[in-house]
Amino acid sequence: MPPINPFTPEFGSVPLVMAGRESIKRELFEAFAQGRGNPNLSSILIGPRGSGKTALLTYLAKEAAEDGWVAVHVVAMPGMLEDIYEQTRLACQKVLGKREATLPQLTGLGVGPISASWSTSPTAAENWRTRMGRLLQTLEDANLGLLITVDEVVPSLDEMVNLAAVYQLFVREQRRVALVMAGLPHNISALLNDKSVSFLRRAQQHKLGIIPDADVRNAFKETVAIGGRDVTDDALDSCTRAIGGYPYMLQLVGFRCWQASELSGTISAAEARQGAADAQEDFRSHILAPTYRELSDVDLRFIEAMLEDTKESRIADIAQRMGVESRYASKYRGRLLAGGVIDQVARGVVRFALPGFRAYVEEELGA
Repeated sequence: MPPINPFTPEFGSVPLVMAGRESIKRELFEAFAQGRGNPNLSSILIGPRGSGKTALLTYLAKEAAEDGWVAVHVVAMPGMLEDIYEQTRLACQKVLGKREATLPQLTGLGVGPISASWSTSPTAAENWRTRMGRLLQTLEDANLGLLITVDEVVPSLDEMVNLAAVYQLFVREQRRVALVMAGLPHNISALLNDKSVSFLRRAQQHKLGIIPDADVRNAFKETVAIGGRDVTDDALDSCTRAIGGYPYMLQLVGFRCWQASELSGTISAAEARQGAADAQEDFRSHILAPTYRELSDVDLRFIEAMLEDTKESRIADIAQRMGVESRYASKYRGRLLAGGVIDQVARGVVRFALPGFRAYVEEELGA
């Protein structure tokens, strides 16, 4: 039976080797070890799709467990608050080996013969903050803290705003609690612009950009070694170029190169080229092509106007090339930001977020 492929290109899977992100990991690890008072206990991970936000959230949570934190993971969607409560309650039961401590409530009283019934269920008068506060106290009594991770932040979700507001109160009460959120740049920006969550503007913001080639190379080589194979220097060079610092491509290229070398104990340059080509074709068919097909005619006009620039594009220039006002172009900028097609790198300045998308569009428009 061939060795199991050590690369995991599924979205959200935690890789065997977390490439790069050293400063982020160091700051968060220090926060978990220090506890109350460290500003990184309120953190936001910001990056485009495929930048490894979900994987990093899970990775950080596992490390936090070493410093006495219980983690609950949710996605920003309706019902999120109740999900946090239920996951925390279950975590209390699992970690502490007992049910959440609650005071019994008198629910019934009878006479002849005299009888009474009691319940430990939360009363209807208890709100989410009260119930969560009791769970936090249960954890603190056991010298444990609660880490809440929220993925795919949605700024328009009322529960997102409610969580931020109540979390602020927990911090003021000096609860042992941490909140790490992750989202696309435009969603995080919209959330922070909401006046009702001004507290989050003081959260530490960590931007997940391109991973340096040296870190990509080391992570690739180490992952291959964990799987029980070797890789030549030429093959490493080829794979590193194909990955381009993009976390998802690191796993995808590695996965395909491993498959291409099934009959060998070493990934050669030829097998690396084959694996990289297969990975790029996967990325084109599974990511780039569907993204392109979902664009409207005006979206395409916006994208086409960006092609005249080498790296970054000014909205004013795009509008001029489209023959429209900047306000009109900004509307489609918002659509493309929401779709993860472009990033906003500065006020009025955007760039392509998906690796290889510029070349793909050029090919399609030239066809």
